[in-house]
Amino acid sequence: MATKTAGPEGEHAPGGVASEHLTLDDRVALLKYMLLMRGIEERAMNLYRQGKVPGSFYDGYGQEAVSVGSAFAMAAEDRLCVLHRDLGAHLVRGVTPARILGQYMGRDGGVTGGRDGNIHFGDFRVGCVGMVSMLPDMMLVATGLAMAFKMRREARCAITWFGDGSTSRGDFHEAMNWAGLQRLPVIFVLENNQYAYSTPLDQQFAVDPVERAQGYGFPGVRVDGNDPEAMFEATREARERAIAGGGPTLLEAMTMRMHGHAAHDDMKYVPKEQVEEWRQKDPIDRQEARVRDLGADVDALREEVTAAIDAGTQEALAMAMPDPATATDRVFYDGEEDLVLGDGAAPWSGFAVGARDRGA
Repeated sequence: MATKTAGPEGEHAPGGVASEHLTLDDRVALLKYMLLMRGIEERAMNLYRQGKVPGSFYDGYGQEAVSVGSAFAMAAEDRLCVLHRDLGAHLVRGVTPARILGQYMGRDGGVTGGRDGNIHFGDFRVGCVGMVSMLPDMMLVATGLAMAFKMRREARCAITWFGDGSTSRGDFHEAMNWAGLQRLPVIFVLENNQYAYSTPLDQQFAVDPVERAQGYGFPGVRVDGNDPEAMFEATREARERAIAGGGPTLLEAMTMRMHGHAAHDDMKYVPKEQVEEWRQKDPIDRQEARVRDLGADVDALREEVTAAIDAGTQEALAMAMPDPATATDRVFYDGEEDLVLGDGAAPWSGFAVGARDRGA
């Protein structure tokens, strides 16, 4: 089974049209979600420095294309196991800036109502599964979801994201082995952002991750993780294969963590030359140039995004802190009537094929 490449020198070259399945509106939407992700995280970092965000703060600066591009390729009935550098997936699914910023600040109007750490959140109404902190535990969750889909004979797929350091843990191998053995409809997105905290790639593993996928009996595909359209196309193909019974796919998204591991990390261990090399590959700059060439009004889009973040910030700051008397609410769940797919969810705003699949 050969390793495929979908990157600068591969079949989905970012310099041209990466996917014939995307309209201009789709391409602009990809840029919008990346701008929202970066803008919200920049705003949250400022709030953190003001003491309004408790704990630490983690962002995905420079990695926006990975979660946005792949989430955009998933259908409404699919399930997304989202991690801490993948805010774009929540945004693609319709979670608002106000709810996200409220979550970071522990407010009652946040996604979990102030009940969890600022990066551990998900909204089942839009198909986003809340994050388990230890990585890559969400690979096991996604594998379990995919197993349920197979057992129920449902045409649905699960997807999750994780960093390169996660591949050195046993959870990674357990999920890969079971998914490959059972030919499960799951997509594993490895965000290869060059460092597991401060450990560089050449000190992490002797075998390339995409070759590990082959060892478990399914394809490994290397993707240009700084091109949202390449990420979209690779994910779309992986999803089609999974739904058709072809089993899992590992997508290795080549990208760079442009900020430290968290707010406390100055990343002095990263050579300046490496940072500058990847700065020239910024995913937002690349997609902006692409849609400008196609006639999109990027300046108006940026103004729209800034206004949305400003409004979301004010709404989040106005949210009350949660009432301590409600701390045990929602610990146990009674009833199933409101667990119907899509009930109460924000309007799905992803790829048009997903909308057609739902009969919209």
